[in-house]
Amino acid sequence: METAKILETIHMISDENLDIRTITMGISLLDCIDSDSTKACEKIYTKITTKAKNLVKVGEQIEAEYGIPIINKRISVTPISLIAAASRDKDYLKYGQALDKAAKTVGVNFIGGFSALVQKGYQTGDETLINSLPQVLAETDLVCASVNVGSTRSGINMDAVKQMGKVVKAAAKKDVMTNAKMVIFCNAVEDNPFMAGAFHGVGERDVVINVGVSGPGVVKKALEKVKGQPMDVVANTIKETAFKVTRMGQLVGTVASKRLGVPFGIVDLSLAPTPAVGDSVAQVLEEIGIEQVGTHGTTAALAMLNDAVKKGGIMACSQVGGLSGAFIPVSEDAGMIDAVNAGTLNIEKLEAMTAVCSVGLDMIAVPGDIPAETISAMIADEAAIGMINNKTTAVRVIPVPGAKVGDTVEFGGLLGHAPVMKVNEASSVAMIERGGLIPAPIHSFKN
Repeated sequence: METAKILETIHMISDENLDIRTITMGISLLDCIDSDSTKACEKIYTKITTKAKNLVKVGEQIEAEYGIPIINKRISVTPISLIAAASRDKDYLKYGQALDKAAKTVGVNFIGGFSALVQKGYQTGDETLINSLPQVLAETDLVCASVNVGSTRSGINMDAVKQMGKVVKAAAKKDVMTNAKMVIFCNAVEDNPFMAGAFHGVGERDVVINVGVSGPGVVKKALEKVKGQPMDVVANTIKETAFKVTRMGQLVGTVASKRLGVPFGIVDLSLAPTPAVGDSVAQVLEEIGIEQVGTHGTTAALAMLNDAVKKGGIMACSQVGGLSGAFIPVSEDAGMIDAVNAGTLNIEKLEAMTAVCSVGLDMIAVPGDIPAETISAMIADEAAIGMINNKTTAVRVIPVPGAKVGDTVEFGGLLGHAPVMKVNEASSVAMIERGGLIPAPIHSFKN
């Protein structure tokens, strides 16, 4: 590698918050199914601690040898509703505890896959898992959960949407942080390395390594050098920068795969912000030319950013997957927080933005007295955007008991803090009470 390129990469890491956000090991638990839940949980613990025993060590070795920060080492597993259904248990706390214990044993940050896929209806185990979510998330530390309620091919399961509104409310009453570990999806992907929505799809290999890169600070610095230039120049600059960032993800994934003896899966190209200064997607959009995120032009700038990141990154690695776009989690992005506090960014504008980026209404604090049906309606809106546009969308809202609009909630760490946002108070109860299925759109029939 040329000296100038080496120095450029060092500068990106030291001054512009470039990092590998996560290396995530996906592990299939299909061979752990057992009608005896105690035996199943023993198999789950054994398989995870065997396959992932060196994950953290290898990640730390790569960090030390290459000087590349790897912020998180994580695990995703087969959706637990599929694994636990054979047991006929009345709740799946035991399975959650097994995952939590295994994650702590191997030393990872989080383990995802306490999940159910109910886009077209419930199978044995799905409702049991969903009803277990508040207790499991409150009584475990590292377990993350997701529920897929819709897809372009299947439509939207409004019975599940209705149920998930109640689950979010129930979880908030146990602990405000429980909902930070749970995502409700439409068009969930099987190889997502990012939490809280990661799970290991049934079409995946037995064990695989997926990598999630980041670097909004790097993109912002690059755009500072093209101030006043036409938008096509801006797009090309983003593409060139995404290529450089993604090459680092490809390197880390290749090395980790070789050392762990596990196949390399995908690189997720997502720009994922953190609360750190200079690591904000909002500030990238503002560098493109809008005064503050939320004003007119925000959605257009975000659409271009999302597309350019994909175009640049896809040429830089062997296989792209996951979510691969720009994330807009309010609590994790200093620029988003500033925009909410200034009154330029609201939930309605965030919803519009989710039509052109990854992933959805993410890490948004709302008043604790929000009706369950309003949460369900927010989920339905996001699912509709995903279903019609054939993209992944999601909701991760945090009702904060006792909080009112304008209060600030501290989540800590990478989750940051969030201002409590105003929610439309007009009722959606009659619509949510209908339940049933919103049919798939006409353009979903491709065969």
